[in-house]
Amino acid sequence: MIRLYVSACTERMAPLFVGLRAGSPGREADLDFYTESVRDLWHADRPLAEAAERVRLVERFPELQPDEEGITDVADTYAFFAVLCLRYALLAHGSGSADDAVSCGHAALTSMGMLDQNVVGASLLAEEQQLQSLSLSGDASGLWNASVTAGRERLRAVLGRLPR
Repeated sequence: MIRLYVSACTERMAPLFVGLRAGSPGREADLDFYTESVRDLWHADRPLAEAAERVRLVERFPELQPDEEGITDVADTYAFFAVLCLRYALLAHGSGSADDAVSCGHAALTSMGMLDQNVVGASLLAEEQQLQSLSLSGDASGLWNASVTAGRERLRAVLGRLPR
């Protein structure tokens, strides 16, 4: 159940990272790693190959590196939450830790709460809460499709906040 939960959370956050970092110079390997990891997380019935190494790799992403100025850019903010979600998902998938799974879900909830505050009429936090509850039911039917659709909606909402 933990593996299914973190897989779904990460699937919903993936478009934020991929969509906001696509075309960034030098990030091709990070984009490939992210998408491969999200794909592999859905194999909830078996351990993730090289889980500890994957965590180390994601921790090297620029989004997780300390910065004196902090994160102030819209795209950087949501890419950060997407990477943080993946980090905790990889940890939870490997360890089965409920604490890591909660942290994964919290990253998704926090980012959607922030997005709701900045997009008029958005209800992305409520949708995330509903989808997290659905993923805890242990029923995977429809969860992947719902997560993919939600992820696309999130990316559209964030892109709408970017300066033109």
